[in-house]
Amino acid sequence: MFIVFVSSVMFLILIDQISAVLKMVERIASEAKVNTIYVETLLKIIGIAYIAEFGAQITKDAGQGALASKIELAGKVLILVMAIPILTVVIQTILGFLPNS
Repeated sequence: MFIVFVSSVMFLILIDQISAVLKMVERIASEAKVNTIYVETLLKIIGIAYIAEFGAQITKDAGQGALASKIELAGKVLILVMAIPILTVVIQTILGFLPNS
C-alpha cells in the first residue's frame, strides 16, 4: 500500500512539469500549423502509454504480474484504436504520391 501512495504522490508532483511540456508541444504545433486533432491524438496516446505503464508497474510491485500484463495489453489496444485516424491520413498521403494506374 505504501508503494501505491508514494507512486501517486510522485505522479502528482510531476503534473506541473507534464503540463509545461504539453503547453510547449501545443505551441510548437500551432506555430507549425499542424492540425490540432493530430497533436491532441498523439498526446492522448502518450498519456495512455504512461498511465498503462504506471498501472502495470504498481500491480507488478503488488505481486500481480498476470494483472500487470493485462493492463499493458489494454494500453496497447487503446493506443492502436487511437492511432487509426493518424494511420489513415498517413496511408492516404502515401497513396496520393503514387501514380494512378
